[in-house]
Amino acid sequence: MQRVLRRSRPFWRLPLNHLLFLLFCAGRKGGHKGRARQYTSPEEIDAQLQAEKQKAREEEEQEEGGEGATGDPKKEKKSLDSDESDEDDEDYQQKRKGVEGLIDIENPNRVIQTTKKVTQLDLDGPKELSRREREEIEKQKAKERYMKMHLAGKTEQAKADLARLAIIRKQREEAARKKEEERKAKDEAAMAGKRLQSLSLNK
Repeated sequence: MQRVLRRSRPFWRLPLNHLLFLLFCAGRKGGHKGRARQYTSPEEIDAQLQAEKQKAREEEEQEEGGEGATGDPKKEKKSLDSDESDEDDEDYQQKRKGVEGLIDIENPNRVIQTTKKVTQLDLDGPKELSRREREEIEKQKAKERYMKMHLAGKTEQAKADLARLAIIRKQREEAARKKEEERKAKDEAAMAGKRLQSLSLNK
């Protein structure tokens, strides 16, 4: 069997649909599956909404600017103040809506802070300590008690330290005694050698 080698056609002899496919694929970019997702935080959304409201207000002011140019600037200022107060009321109502308002009102654990006058403050009375402060004071007292007992030699660690010190003291005393004996022996040997030399010289 003979193998027939097929020669590749030049691109101008390809059918039109193949040419279009090649052109389409050549200009195509990769997919977007690997791109990182972007999330908008609530603060950014609020900022965008505020910017849009501000922009809308400015456009309205510009439209009214032709009419308001002859108007009184005090009236314009009052209208701006009223707009801001309306927005504050809306914000307050939004905060009070839903479960948040109920929790704020009916929370039995909520501590209501009341302001006291200087004359009502009880400065002489005992100050209540927090749990952490009490624990810290107890730790310090326990440490002081332990150090007193340790210095008196009543703790197990102090007893072990004293026993170890006694052993070390004995070892040092024995080593010093041996050194002294060796020194005496050397001195006696040297004296004996000198005596022998003096006797031999006298003869």
